[in-house]
Amino acid sequence: MKDGFIKTAAVVPEVRVADPAWNADQIIIGMKEAESKGAKIIAFPELAVTGYTCHDLFLMDTLLQASNEALMRIVAATHGSDAIVLVGFPLAWKGALYNTAAVIQGGRLLAFIPKVAMPNYGEFYELRQFTPGPVVPEMIQWHSENVPFGSNIILQPSSIYGCGIACEICEDAWIPDAPDIRHALAGATMVFNLSASNETVGKDKYRTDLIKSISARTITCYTYVSSGDGESTQDIVFGGRVLMVENGEVLSQRRIFDQNFGAMKMCFADYDIAHVSYERRRMSTFASQANSDYLYLPAHMDVVETKLDRKYPPHPFVPDDKLTRDERCEDILNIQARGLAKRLKHTHASHVSIGISGGLDSTLALLVTARAFDLVGLPREQILTVTMPCFGTTDRTYNNACKLAGILGTTLKEVDIKDSVNQHFKDIGHDPSVHDVTYENCQARERTQVLMDIANQAGGFVIGTGDLSELALGWATYNGDHMSMYGVNASVPKTLVSHLVRYTAMKTDKEELRTILLDILDTPVSPELLPPTEGGKIAQKTEDLVGPYELHDFFLYYMLRQGFPPEKIFRLALMTFEGVYDRETILKWLKKFYWRFFAQQFKRSCLPDGPKVGSVAVSPRGDLRMPSDAVASAWIARLENLS
Repeated sequence: MKDGFIKTAAVVPEVRVADPAWNADQIIIGMKEAESKGAKIIAFPELAVTGYTCHDLFLMDTLLQASNEALMRIVAATHGSDAIVLVGFPLAWKGALYNTAAVIQGGRLLAFIPKVAMPNYGEFYELRQFTPGPVVPEMIQWHSENVPFGSNIILQPSSIYGCGIACEICEDAWIPDAPDIRHALAGATMVFNLSASNETVGKDKYRTDLIKSISARTITCYTYVSSGDGESTQDIVFGGRVLMVENGEVLSQRRIFDQNFGAMKMCFADYDIAHVSYERRRMSTFASQANSDYLYLPAHMDVVETKLDRKYPPHPFVPDDKLTRDERCEDILNIQARGLAKRLKHTHASHVSIGISGGLDSTLALLVTARAFDLVGLPREQILTVTMPCFGTTDRTYNNACKLAGILGTTLKEVDIKDSVNQHFKDIGHDPSVHDVTYENCQARERTQVLMDIANQAGGFVIGTGDLSELALGWATYNGDHMSMYGVNASVPKTLVSHLVRYTAMKTDKEELRTILLDILDTPVSPELLPPTEGGKIAQKTEDLVGPYELHDFFLYYMLRQGFPPEKIFRLALMTFEGVYDRETILKWLKKFYWRFFAQQFKRSCLPDGPKVGSVAVSPRGDLRMPSDAVASAWIARLENLS
């Protein structure tokens, strides 16, 4: 429960139809096992106490009395525990029978939440035995206890901010005005669906799509748990489907028929309530508010730090699956190229200039520019590729840049800027033997001036090559490589740039192009502003100076997209990069990330236009609205406490 997580379990127990005593034993076994693994909320299927398929036996006192006794045993078994348990139970009240979820905690029955939509079609005949439950809660008496009874009940554990627990039952989720919608709008961030949904061909896919859609639309942690083999009787068969979904993303699931016949099965998920709350704040169209028709029940839970089973990808911008990754790459290249194509058409530009260094960013920008020229029918010869060797240029990068420009059919220009930069050093009185920030930035700004003037000569504009990771860290020279007329890479993170170039290399049928692209991918990332080593190798490696880009992209994604606080990002980074980076290294670069991100906002506040390709961008128009003079103290202070 630390950092907004709450471990949740969905349990499909062994069930005997119409045998509440047996079923109670199995429910208690499952409950205890789930709790021993850290679960704070445990859900069982619809009518798990009796079995769903009892039909007219539900009308008989013998079954109802046995189910009452079974529920009392289950309630007693929770004594001393702060886990919340939801279990399906037939409630007889005032001459009617209701299909409910009994909500239990700490030896107490907290509430009965009834099913409101009764299917009475196909294989379902629920109106024969059950009555739709009330929406607005009322108090009823169960074994001398006053218990809230109604659909509009939300439990609120005080120990986890933003957590609101609501429930609906099976068919409730399938109707147009589903309870989950009003639950979410009333503040529920967790919705449980206790179900007894039988299996027919094709039904599971539809049901899965439905649950994912509900979770995404309502921005909830949605747990769906359905009856298993023990319910199968007469003409219907049950598969024990479990889905645990957070804001549309399946965190954990059990497929139908995936356990030994009749065996109990469990599923766990580490739901992130803090993230769900953040997403609701971020989306201004989600208008949640307290509802007077709802009963908000406080519930106490001890705050503990259990081991997270949830995994976080080390490269969140890059899909793990190759097919998905290739589809993503194609989409991004199209977004980049079509954004540029629109700018070309709008400005009636016939030419563009682009600085090429033989590095990853300028390579991707050139590939995108070539694609855009093809889209609008302009000859690639009107792409003016400019190589501008200076003090740090190596033979490897220079040769790769020139070869790439030729293979793509562009017009290559070479402007050696060493004399210009040396003249500028002389003009401002800078000692060229002092390799400081002035030494480096003079080169970057001279290159930008050359590109701008060449574009003016041709009646075109400059293509920017800087990527999202560099902009997040401020790793760009203000009014140098920071500036252009259209920055095609502005929302592509460094960890994704390499995959886009690799995708292009693997897709092309030109062996020469593939060879060059693969060698560029193998070249260390460097601005090449300092002289090479005696052996002609790159002397200045970016990641030695600002830190590993895979760490910074991880930090960036979980700060901007997920809204995680610093200590939570640190915790997840420790888990994710265990064995790759030690604690001290991660903490060092996380502090550096926050410092640079805040200090360099002024560069992002005046970025050129560029296409937004994903859910994270730092343009003041595309996504990020942040003051240039904001202070990072509050964020870094939280990390200092971890030192």
